[in-house]
Amino acid sequence: MSQNNLIVYCEIEDGKIADVSLELLTKGRQLATKLGVELQAIVIGDKLNGVEEQVFPYGVDTLYKVEDSRLYPYTSNPHAAVLINLFKEIKPQICLMGATCIGRDLGPRVSSCLHSGLTADCTALEIGPHKDPKTGKEYTDLLYQIRPAFGGNIVATIVNPDCRPQMATVREGVMKKEVYDANHQGQVINLEAKDYVSDTDFVVEIIDRQIEKSKVNIKNSPIIVAGGYGVGSKENFDLLFDLAKVLGGEVGASRAAVDAGFIEHERQIGQTGVTVRPKLYIACGISGQIQHIAGMQDSSIIISINNDPNAPINTIADYVITGNMEDIVPKLIKYYKKNSK
Repeated sequence: MSQNNLIVYCEIEDGKIADVSLELLTKGRQLATKLGVELQAIVIGDKLNGVEEQVFPYGVDTLYKVEDSRLYPYTSNPHAAVLINLFKEIKPQICLMGATCIGRDLGPRVSSCLHSGLTADCTALEIGPHKDPKTGKEYTDLLYQIRPAFGGNIVATIVNPDCRPQMATVREGVMKKEVYDANHQGQVINLEAKDYVSDTDFVVEIIDRQIEKSKVNIKNSPIIVAGGYGVGSKENFDLLFDLAKVLGGEVGASRAAVDAGFIEHERQIGQTGVTVRPKLYIACGISGQIQHIAGMQDSSIIISINNDPNAPINTIADYVITGNMEDIVPKLIKYYKKNSK
């Protein structure tokens, strides 16, 4: 089998490939093209008909399918065994997976078993050279695994010069999902589960499984009104809900506002929350720490409402309104209602 390619582990639920996996295929296609290697995908589960149509448009050259009724839903040992044994065989140079509950469980198992290392929660992935300052040895075409570190005070670029595969996890929404070519066709390789997983790996059986879908959908909202610690209270967040309602948008928040108990965690935007790309982002009382900016900097238009004219978020905002949000937001609601009639 071909070696040294880039492979993406694709999560599947109810026959549908997860968005984060498609986002990683988009990024993986760019990186694979730059490296001059194949983009590969692996899907492990049951009833995998129709998976090809979902992944090939994203530029996948080879799709590995491992189908067995015991492989769905996800359990740690069997999925890890498939990847570990397959990777020993095909020796990918890069493996990407989502920083989801599954990816966070699976990634460390695979990387520790293969002694390859892993960078979690990357916000950017690039290809570039590296020179070891101790030995002077030079490397080309390494994966730059980029993420905020030390509480976001620096952005770290992590490289893995010698061990393979170079592994990274990325949160949903961080990378952009784009079809590469609607007519692109790749090859399918069907693998037998028994060749990669031993029966003892199936010792854990899932008897009952319940998934509660999130009631909040800020990720796909075209308009987001977000509040930070500067909003001041739970009651003041009601103003943001009022503004979001008249604009037809959703309410988001910074981590500081969530930690202060002003609003629930499902609405947190940033490195430790969700990443959003709305047409309009109204930031109220948000200072603009690097972790928050990482989750909303691709918004089309950013309006910052802040009583601190030097708030870091103002540097990336298209419009800045300096003042107290308790005064400004009611005026926005009033004038929007008046002008939208």
